[in-house]
Amino acid sequence: MLQEFKTFISRGNVVELAVGIIIGAAFTGIVNSLVKDVLMPPIGWLMGGIDFSNYFLNLSGGQYESLAAAEAAGAATINYGRFINALINFFIVAGALFMIVRQVNRLHFLQDSKPKTPPRQEVLLEEIRDALRARQATAPGDGG
Repeated sequence: MLQEFKTFISRGNVVELAVGIIIGAAFTGIVNSLVKDVLMPPIGWLMGGIDFSNYFLNLSGGQYESLAAAEAAGAATINYGRFINALINFFIVAGALFMIVRQVNRLHFLQDSKPKTPPRQEVLLEEIRDALRARQATAPGDGG
């Protein structure tokens, strides 16, 4: 069982997946900061000082000035402002991944469009085959 696990872990796909997850986690932090610290303040300012992360519906019946105050009081809330921020994060990540995949596909297309030359061995074998056919065609047949 230990040998099977070692074989599984040493496969390229597992290592690539692990690297992808680590880079994805780091990328998530960058995107979260981009949305929270760079994009949302101007959007909120354009909309009259609105902070989406502070939008919530209070289900407990009390009055709270902010989401932090409602959470501190233990009130049940629906935090739709955080959901709006998560949607913005998603669209930024999706857009970035689209651009990356688009470039990778473009590179694959360029590689696939290059003319492929057969290996030298195949060329030699084809020449030998053609020479044998030519020799058979010119050789006298059985008089039979």
